[in-house]
Amino acid sequence: MSETKEIVLGETVDGAAVAVPVVELLTGRGFVTGKSGSGKSNSASVIAEELLEAGFPLLIVDTDGEYYGLKEEYELLHAGADEECDIQIAPEHAERMANLALEENVPIILDVSGYLDEDEANELILETAKHLFAKEKKLKKPFLLVVEEVHEYIPEGGGMDETGKMLIKIGKRGRKHGLGIVGISQRPADVKKDFITQANWMVWHRLTWENDTNVVGRILGSDFEERVTDLDAGQAFMMSDWAEQEVQTVQFRRKRTFDAGATPGLEDFERPELKSVSDSLVDDLEEISEEKSRRENRILELEAEVEKKEQRIETLEEELERAKDISNAAKQMADAVAGNSGIETPGEQSTLPTDGADDDATDGVSEAGDDDQTNAEIEAERNELRRRVRELEGEVDRLESRNESLREEAESLRAGDVDADVVQDQRDRIAFLETAVDQLQRRLSGRADDGTTSDELDATADVTALVETDPISERIERAIREADCNERYTWEVVTVLGEKAPLTVGDLSTFVDTGSDRIQSALTELRREGVVAREKSTGEYRLDEASIRSMVATAREREAVASLTGREGPS
Repeated sequence: MSETKEIVLGETVDGAAVAVPVVELLTGRGFVTGKSGSGKSNSASVIAEELLEAGFPLLIVDTDGEYYGLKEEYELLHAGADEECDIQIAPEHAERMANLALEENVPIILDVSGYLDEDEANELILETAKHLFAKEKKLKKPFLLVVEEVHEYIPEGGGMDETGKMLIKIGKRGRKHGLGIVGISQRPADVKKDFITQANWMVWHRLTWENDTNVVGRILGSDFEERVTDLDAGQAFMMSDWAEQEVQTVQFRRKRTFDAGATPGLEDFERPELKSVSDSLVDDLEEISEEKSRRENRILELEAEVEKKEQRIETLEEELERAKDISNAAKQMADAVAGNSGIETPGEQSTLPTDGADDDATDGVSEAGDDDQTNAEIEAERNELRRRVRELEGEVDRLESRNESLREEAESLRAGDVDADVVQDQRDRIAFLETAVDQLQRRLSGRADDGTTSDELDATADVTALVETDPISERIERAIREADCNERYTWEVVTVLGEKAPLTVGDLSTFVDTGSDRIQSALTELRREGVVAREKSTGEYRLDEASIRSMVATAREREAVASLTGREGPS
């Protein structure tokens, strides 16, 4: 991978090159906006070209199918639903896509423009973003996720689904793992303001709608609100944490690759020769599709078998009912015959006559013999019917058991194997933690041993003392590791701000014996960690007291929860 630390995107109105630090771009939160035709998508493509040129992979969520032109010069995997894509994919490919991007350095265009089912496209984005975030927690590799039409996923007016929540999560927590995000939209008024205001770099192309220009005024100031309507194509106001000048007017260069997003005209259209990724990558992804097809076919087979077994059960149940009816009828017939023939039943005495002619006696014996034969036949038939009923009942039981197994297998294939014990353990854990938090809240609502409440302790503590506590000192140490400023001078910056704030970078340089660029680097990282705040109107810095007190209070609550959960309850 290239050792390039900066990429050039264009130049200022004065002709100076606009260089952007690569790591800040890859790991930060960005926002690019402008009305249609203002150069917004061109700027996003220029950023992509420069990163690809320097050897850094990225993943672009393409909502309009306009980024495949990058393949004119660079090898990217174009994945989506259209036949023009290198591979047609679905949500089950998401984990493999994340592996390719992060572990095999394959740049990816995730083209969702061709999905007729919007829910399927959303699920694909959600699952891919989830796997990127999870893998970056371990890899810690600088990587950029580019999302077109970001207002569709994180709207200002509410109604944000799981996909939007995942993108917000990446914006808030991705940087510390190395995962950055840039959202692109032509309607800043429709984008959730938390996303815009927390961005550490922004590009504002021409905007004309009043609601959108009002957003410019709130963030950049009234002067820029008035001027943003007059910007030329490709021209933009660029604001970033790393630039010495807070807002620059930048002319982005034209992208080198084919403009697939250009408005169609009357001239002949000729698709350029596009580069292709390795066939083995496509074969690997196709294997996932084939596996899905095999699973779907197996589900259909199981469902057919279940239906067949259910029909067999229904038939056997009907046969069983008929057998029971025949058995009951045979029993009634046997009882009737026994009652009318004079055959003795248990507890009864014989009613045969003791006197009379021999012929009469002989006739009586003959008739009794015939009755015995008839009863024996009926009893044998009854026993045979009982045996058949037992067999039918046993077969019904076996079929019902097999039927239940088939249903479970089908459900397992649909949803994936889920361990019920694991689910129950998680539920038990949640219930325990809810109880622990409730106990913690009751504990925190009380007073400290000396009669002072927790809130009073936070309010009376000196903020300069709080910076030395664990949660704040850890953040300062992280800032030191990221900044181009050593530990000694960074702590001096914090100490001076605690004693003499508010101060500008120039003011700080009179107290801290190092260069202004190093002080600025330390301040930038300290701002990201929530330790330092900057007043936009004056450019002065101070310790972010509200943020520091909030972090200390949160750490205290977590320690209390840990003390509760560490002593009892499920693990």
